Amino acid sequence: MSRKQVTVEGYSSTQIKDLIDSNRDYKVGIKLYTVYQVSLGKSCNSLSDVFHMSSKQLTNWVHRFNKSGVEGLHDQPGRGRTSELQESDKKRLIRLLEEESPLDYGWNTQTWNGPLLRVWIKDHLGIEYSRSHIYNILKSLGFSYQKSKGFYPEADEQKQELFKESLKKTARKST
Repeated sequence: MSRKQVTVEGYSSTQIKDLIDSNRDYKVGIKLYTVYQVSLGKSCNSLSDVFHMSSKQLTNWVHRFNKSGVEGLHDQPGRGRTSELQESDKKRLIRLLEEESPLDYGWNTQTWNGPLLRVWIKDHLGIEYSRSHIYNILKSLGFSYQKSKGFYPEADEQKQELFKESLKKTARKST
């Protein structure tokens, strides 16, 4: 009679991998555990199947650990593709966000948001970014995403108050 296999509930393997990738300490822990396994005599080739990484990557982690200790296992700065935005483009974007309105460019809103900025960059700088990357660009420029509170300057406050009162009366009648 075989034992019942243990399963993970409530999380998919992708969600667990995302948890590891999103936490710097988890990532370093995985790398350190890999180095530990190598120190016990396991080969990087055999560990590559377990960790779903190339043996070359695991070898690099061991070399970085040998050279710098645990600090060598932290992600190195400057990774990834270089930005297509030049410094002059970044300054122009900052000036745009601080001093200009989407109304100046024909949009029917007074505040910049990710989708509008994405279109503006494509039209004026000739660079196309994904919807999610626009927010990374904003963060790198020192801006933060702020959710609007639904204030509409063209709204009639008296009509809004009358509407709220009618809702209160309707709610009282239904109870």
